[in-house]
Amino acid sequence: MNPLPRARPAALSLAAAASTLFASAPALAAFGVTDAGGVLTVDSGAGLVFKVSKTNGDITSMKLNGGAELLGQTKGSHISSGLSAMPGYSVSGSTALITIPTSTLTHYLAVRSGENIVYMATHITAEPSVGELRWITRLNRSVFTGVPTESNHTGNTGAIESTDVVAMSDGTTRSKYYGNQRAKDLTLRGVTGSGVGVFMAYGNRESSSGGPFFRDIQFKTDTDVEVTNYMNSGHNQTEAFRMGLHGPYAMVVTTGATPAVPDMGWMSSLGLNGWVASGSRGKVVLNGLTGMDTAFTYTVGFANGTAQYWGTASSSGAASVAGMKPGSYTMTVYKGELAVHSEPVTVGSGGTTTLNTRAITADPSSQPVLWRVGQWDGTPLEFLNGQTLNVRHPSDSRNPSWGPVTYAVGSATNKFPGAIWKGVNGDTKITFNLTSAQLAARTVRVGISAAYANARPQISVNGWTSSVPAASTQPDSRSLTIGTYRGNNTVFTFSVPASAFVAGANTLTINVASGSGSTAYLSPGFAVDAIDLY
Repeated sequence: MNPLPRARPAALSLAAAASTLFASAPALAAFGVTDAGGVLTVDSGAGLVFKVSKTNGDITSMKLNGGAELLGQTKGSHISSGLSAMPGYSVSGSTALITIPTSTLTHYLAVRSGENIVYMATHITAEPSVGELRWITRLNRSVFTGVPTESNHTGNTGAIESTDVVAMSDGTTRSKYYGNQRAKDLTLRGVTGSGVGVFMAYGNRESSSGGPFFRDIQFKTDTDVEVTNYMNSGHNQTEAFRMGLHGPYAMVVTTGATPAVPDMGWMSSLGLNGWVASGSRGKVVLNGLTGMDTAFTYTVGFANGTAQYWGTASSSGAASVAGMKPGSYTMTVYKGELAVHSEPVTVGSGGTTTLNTRAITADPSSQPVLWRVGQWDGTPLEFLNGQTLNVRHPSDSRNPSWGPVTYAVGSATNKFPGAIWKGVNGDTKITFNLTSAQLAARTVRVGISAAYANARPQISVNGWTSSVPAASTQPDSRSLTIGTYRGNNTVFTFSVPASAFVAGANTLTINVASGSGSTAYLSPGFAVDAIDLY
């Protein structure tokens, strides 16, 4: 689509009703866009006024009801790291659209009369040169004090890893990587101050990457309060980046209350590049699944090179996912976060693809075992410190010691570490008993959900030691220290000869094999999914 033509430099305004959808001034200004002094000034007609630089498309100022400046002033608010492009705009009835075009990226800002919402969408044909696609709103720290603790860097004593993980005086840790939601849970989050709130409605994730459980940065408080929508990045990214239209998504400004997620379907009338009309989209209906474990939530995901979708299955495994672009997809069923079924599915334009009940056949839990530590669910959440990997650095003073530990089979699962590092708690042991009737060649499985620096398990049973397996395929990124335990789930299988076992007490030792990496929590390491013997 060609960029919308810019109107002639003149003050444009349209009469608007005095709406109080989110916030209203005592005397509302007229809705519209004013083009003057190298700035586009947008008035929502409901109290929100923001300015867009005609030099680069940054939002440089934002005020609600004529109050304090809401934006930080060190940098603008923008897509990626800012654009070198001149925005154009148009006003039609009760809608204003600002278009910021470059040769490979077009960013859209849209406003409707009477709504204090900045609707957005971003179309790309190539990945931005900074290597990530994000919208970042930089807010005034003196105004916005209600911010997430995990990502609040103010008052820190210095960086403990790179420049983005910091320590506090009490030994706790903070980072923009901590406290972030999974993609499937993204709806709306924000920050507040006295009489004001700014919230990000994350909108359509179909052109993002990483699947339903991927986490990325949402907030950071430092010089400014940053509220972001990451559409892709290299932060332990498990998929190739998708091109096309990202969004729509929206920035919602209120007088402090948490708003409802706005309906963004109206943007279909704006002619955005890459928009696929609802009538051209398809739907998949799965009638059910057999072989489910009632203790877990099952997610049904669809992915190809241009789009991703997901839905939550009912207790019978039935699921319906609508609004899908036509094409061929891989459908993956997840138990928790572990893929347990996969098959190709074709989605047609405007139609419904119906799938009969499917049997889950790839759940490792279906294998009878002598013992198992943890659950095959694709996560370390049930283990020692497993639930803290998303919210704090592993060195955080609130964490119990990672070990190395000696864990007795049958003990509480949360006594076994959720992650094992070569330089921290390698040489982790599991003790178990066998009867003489159980002495036979056996198989040990070690499941991981992520690995750093080519880490993989090598095991010993009593005096026998396995060979070193090949490394799994994982993202080239920090993982366990940047708020995620999720990479590519992998099961390592070890064939142990009968001669390795003894009647009575036995010891299984798990070491971390890798010739690369640094020290401590940046040494080679992996997050644990489950371990068993059969």
